[in-house]
Amino acid sequence: MYFENPVGRVLEHPAGFAVVLYHPGKRKLHHLQAFLTHTSQLMRVRNWNKMLGDQRLMAPFTDEESQWIVDYWLAPERQGRTIYGAVLLPNDVFARLSVNNIMHEAKAAALTYRMFDNEADALAWLVKQP
Repeated sequence: MYFENPVGRVLEHPAGFAVVLYHPGKRKLHHLQAFLTHTSQLMRVRNWNKMLGDQRLMAPFTDEESQWIVDYWLAPERQGRTIYGAVLLPNDVFARLSVNNIMHEAKAAALTYRMFDNEADALAWLVKQP
């Protein structure tokens, strides 16, 4: 484990990528900001460009969280390179909608992603990325 707070855990996968595991329940914006900032730091320190986002238990993003993710965390100038993300879709239908809205708004982001319903398929896709 690399980092944990009320939002979730950031783990280091032995295959060379970050695993972002969201906890269930509502979040505070500053906790989400710290969570994703630590994820970026891990990827930068390890020189990784891949991550597995496990959002299965995640609550929907608030409008404020969504805006921060699109405007700040996914901004191409912030990441500086293409990030490949395999996303395990949330079980909650409203959380799925909030994730889809973020991805739609962030088309110009530095994130190349694909959404999955199961972890095996997500991992198989992720390890094939450059």
